[in-house]
Amino acid sequence: MARPRSFDPDHVLHAAERQFRTSGYNGTSVDDISAATGLGRGSLYAAFDGKHGVLLQAMAGYFARLGEGPRKALAGPDEGALERLHAYLLRAVHGVPLAADVPPAPDRAAAACFAAKMALEIGASDSEVQRLASDCFSVVRTAVAECVRAAQRNGDIDPDADPDDLAYLLLTIVRGTDVVGAYGHSPARLTSIAESAFALLPRPRHR
Repeated sequence: MARPRSFDPDHVLHAAERQFRTSGYNGTSVDDISAATGLGRGSLYAAFDGKHGVLLQAMAGYFARLGEGPRKALAGPDEGALERLHAYLLRAVHGVPLAADVPPAPDRAAAACFAAKMALEIGASDSEVQRLASDCFSVVRTAVAECVRAAQRNGDIDPDADPDDLAYLLLTIVRGTDVVGAYGHSPARLTSIAESAFALLPRPRHR
């Protein structure tokens, strides 16, 4: 009979995600993951099939958390949709929170979107990473577009504007905020970017 696991897989994957965020995929070794998670090399290979397997499962877990974070934060009644979009942009100033059971990211670069970070580093040569990153982007894009539609129904955004185009615009700015933040610019500068992005939303012509 196989021995039961003596570790929490979710905690291990959250700690590994933090390590990948901090050092990147190519800059992270199996020994780094072992040190971050407390699992030996043999256990990592047995449970996750090595570094690449850890990454894929960590990205899958990150994707699942998007349903609990941005999607829920943007969902709600039509009234208040514009305020939810505003709050979402302001939260992006601080990056994407890590899971609750690991310490905060050590700097703004490590708080960037995990899926985007991995897609930029290895997505061009790794179809599995590219697929997972695309899925992560799609779930957030859909949530933003639906929130835009709700704001349109409430009369707060121009009804003739394309919700999907606006979602792509806002998420491009959010991901750009990750880059500007990684360069070391202040939270005040990032907040100014978020407010400018919010001001770009087209309002109804009669107002």
